[in-house]
Amino acid sequence: MKRLSFPAILLLAGCAATPPAACPLPGMRSMLDIHLMFGLTRPDHSRVSEAEWDRFLAATITPAFPDGLSVLTAEGQWRDRRSDVIGREASRLVRIVTPPDAALAGKIEAIRAAYKAQFAQQSVGLVIERGCADF
Repeated sequence: MKRLSFPAILLLAGCAATPPAACPLPGMRSMLDIHLMFGLTRPDHSRVSEAEWDRFLAATITPAFPDGLSVLTAEGQWRDRRSDVIGREASRLVRIVTPPDAALAGKIEAIRAAYKAQFAQQSVGLVIERGCADF
């Protein structure tokens, strides 16, 4: 089993330890809003194709979060850690709204590790926020 990085453990522990705020509307409940940011350009400048992305989504992300998620097309910008150059690339933003779960950290880290390994990425961005939701 892959060990989680210390910052990831702190982030998810902080989300779980934060007491849920009262949600403003009836029927809403406390949920986590997870944003995963996937770049679509490999280090050799080739692009992750739509078919490759669709296969990754179907084989890796959807089984971990079968209750639903959203995929948005985006343009990413970041400072490259190695060259200190500002880079831009097509990307995908995956948004998952889910109740806190003991297995959540493992699912997220498995997705991030798989994408980095499969598509030679330096990182997969992650933001987790607590909020209220109703579906």
